[in-house]
Amino acid sequence: MFGHNNNGTGDMETAGSALKRMLPELVVSKQKLRQAEGGCAVRFKREEGKQNVGFSSRPFVLCGLPVRKPAAGEILYERRNGDFVLQITGHPNYGLPFGQDRTVPIYLATLAIRQQSQSIRFRTASEMLETFGMHKGGKEYRRLVAAFERIFGATIFFDTYTLNGKAKVVQRSRFSFFNEAQIWYSRDPGQCPSSDEFENIIVLSDQFYQEITSHASPADLEAVKVLVGAPACSISSCGSPTAAFERKEKRPFRWWGPKDSRARLAQSNTPGPDDFAKNSNNGWSSSMFFGPNARRASTQMGTV
Repeated sequence: MFGHNNNGTGDMETAGSALKRMLPELVVSKQKLRQAEGGCAVRFKREEGKQNVGFSSRPFVLCGLPVRKPAAGEILYERRNGDFVLQITGHPNYGLPFGQDRTVPIYLATLAIRQQSQSIRFRTASEMLETFGMHKGGKEYRRLVAAFERIFGATIFFDTYTLNGKAKVVQRSRFSFFNEAQIWYSRDPGQCPSSDEFENIIVLSDQFYQEITSHASPADLEAVKVLVGAPACSISSCGSPTAAFERKEKRPFRWWGPKDSRARLAQSNTPGPDDFAKNSNNGWSSSMFFGPNARRASTQMGTV
């Protein structure tokens, strides 16, 4: 117990309640502590060169999916980021993809790059849940089924505007994520027969496969895993390994063309680590543990 409260009843209040009332900025939730611990682990793996590197597609690193669930009946989403424009049209029956649905294209792009195939295969849908640290209960499986339905039914429009001398060049792409899918949802991997007949197969669309193979954007899967419950943070941290991940010859990993990705992002006014730190409450942000100042930030928080 700490002392008398201020409600006039004369009851005692706990030290935690008093601290939360007088100094709320010092109170840290369990979720934030888990994110801080996970962020430190991610940073150490990066320093040791033991990253679990996956891949994402360029449109969703630059613009991203809707963070929150769209209103009922809303099937059109548009986001602009400097010279980039992303439009997503959802299926009338399934709606727009949003929130944690972004893990589906990350998972598909990662498998496509690793398997070097437009037709990707994986044993069970629970492998995806395990990759991103999700529980394997009935609620999570229902969410996964709904996420695949929304992703399957979505149509993507992606425009880029560039200046070539005095002329304005517009490049437009239109694609869906995949053409066909055969997915077995089983909570127990041991119940799935080993036959190829029961293997999960997803055939990516020609345009989506070309996009991810031509403009593969490295994503730190451990960072996405830590922040899977915070869609806005995960979208930003998905692209941050691009600057941190390097080839063995110590040359920066580039997204597209001859220009460095960081310069292109700066020109397109994409929020960077400093912007997220400024806009976050009480200084807590994913950039503190996944951005370039991770060591300094985590040391200040007393986690190192």
